[in-house]
Amino acid sequence: MSQPLIEFQSVEKRFGDTVIFKDFNFSVEEGEIVSIIGPSGSGKSTLLRILMTLEGIEGGGVNVAGEPLWHKRTPNGLVPADKKHLHKMRHHLGMVFQHFNLFPHMSVKRNITEAPMRVQGKSKVEAEAIADELLELVGMTDKADMYPNELSGGQKQRVGIARALAMKPAILLLDEITSALDPELVDEVLDVIRNLAKKHSFTMLLVTHEMYFAREISDRVCFFDQGAIVEEGEPEQIFTAPKEERTQAFLNAYMSQ
Repeated sequence: MSQPLIEFQSVEKRFGDTVIFKDFNFSVEEGEIVSIIGPSGSGKSTLLRILMTLEGIEGGGVNVAGEPLWHKRTPNGLVPADKKHLHKMRHHLGMVFQHFNLFPHMSVKRNITEAPMRVQGKSKVEAEAIADELLELVGMTDKADMYPNELSGGQKQRVGIARALAMKPAILLLDEITSALDPELVDEVLDVIRNLAKKHSFTMLLVTHEMYFAREISDRVCFFDQGAIVEEGEPEQIFTAPKEERTQAFLNAYMSQ
């Protein structure tokens, strides 16, 4: 079997005295679309933040594309990663955040070209060609010269998706990307992700509360609770015949809202 693209091995994560993960194991295969669902505080977003090197770990290891993330290999074995190694490993991953995190003083196009030019050393012409292609992909070509404060929430999130894709990541991480949107704007963002899933072979890891969307788009759904994977499986199995009582209770509560 090929090595998973993402692999958590006996990971421990704490915030002070609060244990988020203990002996946590999890993996994602290349090309797989995995949705993570579960109650608030169950560790879902922390998982993504560990992958983006925004949060460290207290024990265990994380591998991305066959390389250790929070450690690096030396002739004497694994040692804690330095900034250079973390910087290199981030290139494998692109993240779209809940609250857009766009640069307010930059135009839409500049938000997308900034990282390819600064981080990857691409010329302005190269970076703008990438931006033009991505703006077309997310349906924002006519907004290229506008600024974030001139956009709706859904438009900002579509720019956020284009910006994450501009670095050509192997893995796209999506953290509750519709939670800050008005209900009528949710579908325009989800449609972009649907399109990506159909036409491009991205590996995607989604934290989402949009259950119908997780059911539609995922290869696998994982139900998290208290820092553990309580149940995982194909969407139809999880949503129509969950085996665990905690999964059943969560989905029943959600569907009754």
